[in-house]
Amino acid sequence: MAAHDLRLYIDYKSPYAYLAKDPVYELEREFGVTFAWHPYVLFIPDFLGTVEGRNDHQWRRVRYSYADARRLANRRGLTVRGPQKIFDSALVSIGAIYAQRRGTFRQYNDLAFERFWKRDFDIEDRVAVRRVLEDSGAETAAFFDFAEGEGRRELERVCKEAEALGVFGVPTFVIDGELYWGGDRIWMVREKLAELAAAR
Repeated sequence: MAAHDLRLYIDYKSPYAYLAKDPVYELEREFGVTFAWHPYVLFIPDFLGTVEGRNDHQWRRVRYSYADARRLANRRGLTVRGPQKIFDSALVSIGAIYAQRRGTFRQYNDLAFERFWKRDFDIEDRVAVRRVLEDSGAETAAFFDFAEGEGRRELERVCKEAEALGVFGVPTFVIDGELYWGGDRIWMVREKLAELAAAR
């Protein structure tokens, strides 16, 4: 397939991003393409309120979303245990950028998602993030400095760029500037990739 701009925006605290991960790997294999995986940090209170301030409507949405995600996960033998608080996913996202620069992103991505959704990984703990990086095969001596400086600046740049493209949630696919939001749109992404392949 000729060069196209293929991007995927994820957030480790989104169960739907987690559930999209393996199907995206399958798309990459099927079409011989590689998505540029980018972290995008969702600010949950913007659309689901704070834990203390949620109204009844927001709580119904939250309860349904996790029940729905568990159903989807169970069909594939995956574990999705609802988080016990609203997490800030900036640090684990910086870890993803660090892993990409060291060639261990795929391993990091798998471990970070799986451990978080089993409640085995505190994504706000820099020592825990470094451990996942180590387990993914990355050299980690420079991680803390990266997380406090260049990594945080790069994450901010990536998130601003995402918003300029129109990204507002995850998983979001961007194919040559066209957005597809949600794991339930993967079939559309597959159709688009097939169309691009046919036009070679």
